[in-house]
Amino acid sequence: MSETSAARMVYVTVGSPEEARAIGRVLVDERLAACVNIFESMTSLYRWEGDLCEDRETVLIAKTRAELVDALTERVVALHSYDCPCVAALPVVGGNARFLAWIADETADDSAVS
Repeated sequence: MSETSAARMVYVTVGSPEEARAIGRVLVDERLAACVNIFESMTSLYRWEGDLCEDRETVLIAKTRAELVDALTERVVALHSYDCPCVAALPVVGGNARFLAWIADETADDSAVS
């Protein structure tokens, strides 16, 4: 599988920048993600338990490989403060080949530092 077809961007919303940083650090430290971007403030409109809600949230985007999406999702759900967190993986269909190779290298099993 080429780096392009293996790469995924995982979109996650959380309740605060602090929670995003905490989750992001774990994902990168455990090599489930090569990198995490955090967008500190956005507004979400949604229905939850029959009510129309509007909240400030933080977006976390994790860069990973397709085969790590399930493990990354499980880790996010375990660390997340929400009952039903948004975790959605999006395929990468193109981009800088060197960057995509870097994602693969940084999330490889043999890249862990002793």
